[in-house]
Amino acid sequence: MDRSLFIAATGMEAQRINIDVIANNLANVNTGGFKKSRADFQELLYQNIKTAGAVSADGSEIPTGIQIGLGVKPAAVQKIFQQGDFISTGNSLDLVIEGKGFFQVSTPDGEIAYTRAGAFKLDSEGNIVNSDGYAMEPSITIPSNTLEMTITSDGTVSVLQPGSNTSVQVGQIETAQFINPGGLKALGKNLFSTTGSSGEAATGNPGSEGLGTINQGFLEMSNVNVVEEMVNMIVSQRAYELNSKVIQSTDEMLQLANNLKR
Repeated sequence: MDRSLFIAATGMEAQRINIDVIANNLANVNTGGFKKSRADFQELLYQNIKTAGAVSADGSEIPTGIQIGLGVKPAAVQKIFQQGDFISTGNSLDLVIEGKGFFQVSTPDGEIAYTRAGAFKLDSEGNIVNSDGYAMEPSITIPSNTLEMTITSDGTVSVLQPGSNTSVQVGQIETAQFINPGGLKALGKNLFSTTGSSGEAATGNPGSEGLGTINQGFLEMSNVNVVEEMVNMIVSQRAYELNSKVIQSTDEMLQLANNLKR
């Protein structure tokens, strides 16, 4: 009977982790480029009390055995890279990738990080950077006397300068994709880094080799579905409550057993 206490405890702990994941999704419902997470679970080991197919004392074969499950454990918290909704901003440095791919930025430690958040800005030297000042990779510098900047669907960056009627190309945006984007490591700040599971980044110009195209003047919003998360939260809350009821019922059964002799 004590076994049911520990089984129910694993269920409560699993639902607590599930609520943590849901809470993080809801907290980032307005975070640009955020990708929601999903907690996956798997059952624990089974205790074999009677083995199916074993031969009994009278020589007959036991058709079904007795296996008692020992609960549940978290197996993974997976990022879902479904594309979020687009909003029009009219800002020439707001970019979205329509389809597969990640923008690349250079972190202060010299590593390359990857992001779907396309709210870029200019620093004091005219470099295109993200909100934390991390430069786009490969780096692109916009001249200070630029009148108009245009970024085409294939990532070509062109500027119009005073005294000229034609635009001049000043850079080329490259995006990256992965064989297993779910294996990327989330760094916070809307950034990801590669792992052994994600594979190495395959880079190229937007629109080529399966990479999505770039749209200027738009931002990709979070892909969190509030209604879906609320339903998941209710289901998780009820599952937590049911597991607590199991503990309560087991406690009452133990109390009855303790009071048999009076």
